[in-house]
Amino acid sequence: MAKFLSDIEIAQQAKLKPITEIANEWNVEEDELELYGKYKAKINLSIFDRLKDRPDGKLILVTAINPTPAGEGKSTTTVGLGQALNKIGKKAFIALREPSLGPVFGVKGGAAGGGHAQVVPMEDINLHFTGDMHAITTANNLLSAAIDNHIHQGNSLDIDSRQIVWKRVLDMNDRALREVVVAMGGKPNGFVRQDNFMITVASEVMAVLCLSNDLMDLKERLGRMLVAYSRTGKAITASDLNVHGAMALLLKDAIKPNIVQTLENTPALIHGGPFANIAHGCNSIIATKLGLKLGDYLVTEAGFGADLGAEKFLDIKCRYGNLKPAAVVIVATIRALKMHGGVSKAELGEENLDALKNGFVNLSKQVENIGKFGLPVMVAVNKFFNDTDAEIDLLINLCKEAGVNVALNDVWAKGGEGGSDMAKVLVDMVENQASNYKPLYNIEDSIPDKVNTIVTEIYGGDGVIFTGKAKKEIKKLEELGLDKLPICMAKTQYSLSDDPSLLGAPKGFKITVKEVKVSAGAGFIVCLTGDIMTMPGLPKVPAADRMDIDEKGVITGLF
Repeated sequence: MAKFLSDIEIAQQAKLKPITEIANEWNVEEDELELYGKYKAKINLSIFDRLKDRPDGKLILVTAINPTPAGEGKSTTTVGLGQALNKIGKKAFIALREPSLGPVFGVKGGAAGGGHAQVVPMEDINLHFTGDMHAITTANNLLSAAIDNHIHQGNSLDIDSRQIVWKRVLDMNDRALREVVVAMGGKPNGFVRQDNFMITVASEVMAVLCLSNDLMDLKERLGRMLVAYSRTGKAITASDLNVHGAMALLLKDAIKPNIVQTLENTPALIHGGPFANIAHGCNSIIATKLGLKLGDYLVTEAGFGADLGAEKFLDIKCRYGNLKPAAVVIVATIRALKMHGGVSKAELGEENLDALKNGFVNLSKQVENIGKFGLPVMVAVNKFFNDTDAEIDLLINLCKEAGVNVALNDVWAKGGEGGSDMAKVLVDMVENQASNYKPLYNIEDSIPDKVNTIVTEIYGGDGVIFTGKAKKEIKKLEELGLDKLPICMAKTQYSLSDDPSLLGAPKGFKITVKEVKVSAGAGFIVCLTGDIMTMPGLPKVPAADRMDIDEKGVITGLF
């Protein structure tokens, strides 16, 4: 039996072009490029002035069914589709999120694609890359330090130390930091209080960076971030502490998008990576807009399934970026659909047409959801080596019977060539079906009305239950005038409901909203359902256990 190469072994065999050569081929001038070694660079935002009159390319969003432990391959499909579009003669850019170190060393892995559809240099992208994560971590924690220092130095803003909502962050999975006590050791160290750490990608600073249109917009948004309440209930922001300018200074390079390449030398912009639950889970508006100026197609993705990532992309990111997608691609695997149809992970290797047919309801619901935004949609069937011909034929026929564009996606094994059919179906759809994109709800509606629209229209639920705590928080936001913002639902990614065990397309459920918080700088309201973990822990056997480096600098075990 032929040996399957690991992702890193495939990546290490790639023939990379110098990033200066890639940039030159794609209309990025030398003085607009800021090099970080030979194969990665940042692009100066001055490029927008030069390209402002160039028409935008077509924006393609890649999303998926509700994820399962069987895997869906959204990032791999995004990379492979970009490669495939170039292979059939279309000029396509790719835009992805940056990986977080926590998942890299934990269990989930990075976000650089896989197989023969990867972005490279994979080791750099998955590790420190160009330092964006460190800049965001530092900016976040500067604000934390400023809050505690303000209280220690006299507290002229009358901050109530029991109502500090700003959290410290670290780009690592470390469960011991979820609940901590700071300022122990007596008066010189400040006021003792309980605090929390989140993983860096959950920081509002990350969401702010990804929703900003330029450096000044970034600074203004940082200033609007709500960090605490006074003892009289007044909202305290970062600008009240006069620290938003220093935070923007720390982010002056991080706001510039990063350019790398795929295994087939297709250019890729990798920039930002907000948590896909308590934030919107998409790469930056800046990178997306730049890709649209540099290519005829820009292929990007959104976190988790279409009920979370795509909904937030279309209701939050597209509003703030004034973006109009041309089409949406929904990634589905036969393995995952069989799990939605009731098969356990251990039995996925066996052909099961009934389970596939039963699990199709999840894909069908996600297709329906995209239609609610007025967008053309196609299904990309991400092929696994043990999918049977009968299963593949059944899934493709189910899509065709439902009137859905569909194509087989074999980019993991064959790269761009394995996505050529998918690319051709997409181009034909985009050229012959108009995009009538519209957001799902009016942001002027009340918070309960906006949440109810998402729950009933996208999740298929019967309505929403707000806890007493959530109702009080909604009333507070209304009093502060912070209720006329898009909604960011924090919900399990595994189910359309708020119960991760309810797979497929459940009916007859209601969503319970436990807490309602505002990310005033990013510009959305977070509604928390279930138990959302913002600081993951390491598994019993972390991915870090198998990683190593030799005397020549060759890395092993990084996927």
